[in-house]
Amino acid sequence: MTKIFKPMSFSRSPSMKNRFMLAPLTNSQSNGDGTLSEDEYKWLSMRAKGGFGLTMTCAAHVQAVGQGFPGQLGIFSDDHLGGLSKLAKGILAEDSLAVAQLHHAGMRSPKALVGDNIVCPSDNEETGARGLSIQEIEQLIEDFICAAVRAERAGFSGVEIHGAHGYILCQFLSPTINKRTDCYGGTLENRARILFDIIRGIRERCQPNFLIGVRLSPERFDVVLTEIIELARRLMAEAQIDFLDMSLWDVFKEPNEEAFKGRTLMSYFTELKRGSVRLGVAGKIRTPEEAVTCIEQGVDFILLGRAAILHHDYPLLMQANSDFTPVKNPVSVDYLRRQGLGEDFIKYMSSWKGFVENT
Repeated sequence: MTKIFKPMSFSRSPSMKNRFMLAPLTNSQSNGDGTLSEDEYKWLSMRAKGGFGLTMTCAAHVQAVGQGFPGQLGIFSDDHLGGLSKLAKGILAEDSLAVAQLHHAGMRSPKALVGDNIVCPSDNEETGARGLSIQEIEQLIEDFICAAVRAERAGFSGVEIHGAHGYILCQFLSPTINKRTDCYGGTLENRARILFDIIRGIRERCQPNFLIGVRLSPERFDVVLTEIIELARRLMAEAQIDFLDMSLWDVFKEPNEEAFKGRTLMSYFTELKRGSVRLGVAGKIRTPEEAVTCIEQGVDFILLGRAAILHHDYPLLMQANSDFTPVKNPVSVDYLRRQGLGEDFIKYMSSWKGFVENT
């Protein structure tokens, strides 16, 4: 209980005041052109004020054709700088680190949003996505780097690179989706090359104290657990990032693969040597007891998603009462409004079975 409220230092950036990060959450409430809306600002600034040591944006797309959902926050144009600057300032004013998550949906981009220009590491018959050329991969790397530079100009403490959940960097990591035969396909080293090129570029072009994180998911979306473990090991050994965010779906679950059962999926990552890199997990952490258990089992911080939707001030509530009982779903629309969700976000959450009361 005590450790979860202790500050956590990073090797390159200011410390977090506690071990609570707001998970990057799809909310569909930015403006149609990717600029920040008042609803988005309210949702995030309330979490910063509510005690989160680090407040992360939803996935912000680095190319217009990389949009993954309606109402997505953009970071691909200087037209977004005004809103991004306002957001960073509002988060930092509450003594919370401000981090923008960098994202490209790849073959998961809806045609309704990007038209026929859906892209993937390789041609994909199922989605109709076309494979990127080498020149387009180089431009994609550049656009991730430029988005990080833009986040720094806006005043953010750092960025998280979204390499999870079947989006484009995860598509590169997949040995079944990525069928390339050049330097970006084949071996794990080649399939991960784009991620390390992005990290290197951000390190070279942003200030030394700029925070860099990576999000990975070790299962589903055609990735291989042993490869994601190896990738996590390399990321922490090379120490060009400051934190690794493992999205596990359920932090206490066992792996899906039979050969790895008998212990938690989380344990395969907490046992890795991490040096100066901080390790965190996300996935159905709901109660204070579950939050503390994650820390006791070896992670440095936790990311709250659904729990943070239900309680904008979860860290403050837990600090005041370690036995506080979070509200259970389903909750009313009015309750979510009081927690700072805009109407578009509420509509999105209503699509989650059992989350919102039927009206």
